Amino acid sequence: MPSHIHDVQEIYKIATIPGDGIGVEITEAAVRVLQKLASSSGTIHFEFENFDWSSKTYLKKGYYIPPDGIDKLKNFDAVYFGAVGWPNVPDHISLWGLMLPLRNSLQQYVNVRPTRILRGTSSPLRNCKPGDLDWVIIRENSEGEYSGHGGTTHAASGSAVATEVSIFTQVGIERIMRFAFETAQKRPRKKLTMVTKSNAQRHGMVLWDTVYHEVKKDYPDVETDKMLVDAMTVRMTLHPETMDTIVATNLHADILSDLAAALSGSIGIAPSSNLDPTRRNPSMFEPIHGSAPDIAGKGIANPVGAFWSAAEMVRWLGQEDAADKLMECIEKVTESGTKTKDLGGSSTTEQVTVAVCNELEKAFRN
Repeated sequence: MPSHIHDVQEIYKIATIPGDGIGVEITEAAVRVLQKLASSSGTIHFEFENFDWSSKTYLKKGYYIPPDGIDKLKNFDAVYFGAVGWPNVPDHISLWGLMLPLRNSLQQYVNVRPTRILRGTSSPLRNCKPGDLDWVIIRENSEGEYSGHGGTTHAASGSAVATEVSIFTQVGIERIMRFAFETAQKRPRKKLTMVTKSNAQRHGMVLWDTVYHEVKKDYPDVETDKMLVDAMTVRMTLHPETMDTIVATNLHADILSDLAAALSGSIGIAPSSNLDPTRRNPSMFEPIHGSAPDIAGKGIANPVGAFWSAAEMVRWLGQEDAADKLMECIEKVTESGTKTKDLGGSSTTEQVTVAVCNELEKAFRN
């Protein structure tokens, strides 16, 4: 503990859920960076508690989250999540056993995924400048295509019938729209693009359109446009400079944000925030890259997405200056050429982590 601990102004309790695969490696790296941020600043302090809710635990016990797990998490200021998924557990089991119950039980109905080209990295798009890919994707995080309604019948007959029912509510759509408009309002360009597929999906998606048109009347200072999701993929690749803030359904935003991450250089750098805007429950922060079993344990996972997610957590906790400093240190490291293989470098997870910690020490010394 640093000698200047008496100067600490804010103590934050953070629950860590490393999960599976590289989730464990990047969570460990993120905790080290957050501890360095705290000790270097002298004004904040983090208390971490680790929860081993992994696929290995699931195979032993039959569940990811213990019966009292959600109640325990409610005692924390934020949750830091690594990744979930392992080859010996079907993906729908791990997703519905851990990630989705966390989001739903903690009322994290907003998912925020910022995208930009960090210094020292490059986009696969020709002639794409860093400013051209400065986006924020707002994903509806509680309903839609991930509602879990539906079922399978007649499976034994060889003529199985499966239904997957998307649930869209006026309340759910309106609250995500307002969050998206307020996000756009705070950004320099004040521009919002709304994405649906209302030409083909004529009920839920049309309701999205209807609510969007009503809500936008309350935000006359925000420039708006509307896209079908298939056309949006074309626009993101051919005209990235025309967009700023993007709002979409659970599934559509999930897909578009992975595309955005790839266009910005690597899915390994992309962060996400699962937010309860009411702040009645802790919000959860995670990189979007998944557990990557193929590279787990090799020490080559890119921790930048984990660090950026940590910066978003620090920002959500009200420590804007500390978050800005952390982002600046991350970009100094990528700019210096200390990068993992996915960004065209040859550095290990450990080397990138040490480099960011060193930059943090320097940042607060100056």
